[in-house]
Amino acid sequence: MSRLLVRRPSPRLAEGELTHYERVPVDPELAQRQWEQYVDVYREHGWDVIEIDAADEHADGVFVEDTVIMFGDLAVLSRPGADSRRGEIETTRAALERAGIPYVAIEAPGTLDGGDVLKVGTTVYVGLTLRSNAEGFAQLQSLLTPRGWTVISVPVTKVLHLKSGVTALPDGTVIGYPPLVDDTSVYPAFLPVPEEHGTAVVVLDDDTVLMSAGAPQSAQLFRDRGLTVIETPITEFEKLEGCVTCLSVRIRD
Repeated sequence: MSRLLVRRPSPRLAEGELTHYERVPVDPELAQRQWEQYVDVYREHGWDVIEIDAADEHADGVFVEDTVIMFGDLAVLSRPGADSRRGEIETTRAALERAGIPYVAIEAPGTLDGGDVLKVGTTVYVGLTLRSNAEGFAQLQSLLTPRGWTVISVPVTKVLHLKSGVTALPDGTVIGYPPLVDDTSVYPAFLPVPEEHGTAVVVLDDDTVLMSAGAPQSAQLFRDRGLTVIETPITEFEKLEGCVTCLSVRIRD
């Protein structure tokens, strides 16, 4: 069974944190429709959707990936680097407990956003950013190394999170838009994509990825590699430095 953790957008979404982008108007009603379309893709592919309790006071709460990362059957509760986001953790913790998912947590002074964590096989790349610090990396490494994971730190200066610049295809090939990637040589296999919004894919199964509708050339590139590509519009979340990975946490039992 595959389960999905999501949280519906806050009415205050437009007030979300920004680091590299200029603030532009966000349409909350359109954001809600886009979020529902996004979640429906998973339902149509057999995923069991678990909604974390709404956190309307937290503008960035919809970006639930930043609060928890799954490593096999173990969840790691993060400690977001932005003070404004730390209040999101308790409702995520409660959702894990209701779902019976065991978890550990990153503790102060460590900070770690889930958007800075990219898993490729048993290798975990962790972006060192304004949101995730060396202490957060060290704690994650000490938690995962005994479980057989290899944890590697990656400097990130050009985007908010590591996964704002790179994600991975089902075969483990890391994809990214080169102007947004500090060092492509970190990755054993790297495929450049032609558009900024083509950097992010969610792997639904061995042959299927979900991505933004805003990168048609990248979508065709993935289709040419034999993948089934599902495109969904997420313009309102992209205005806030979000992408398809940010909006959910995937649990494969």
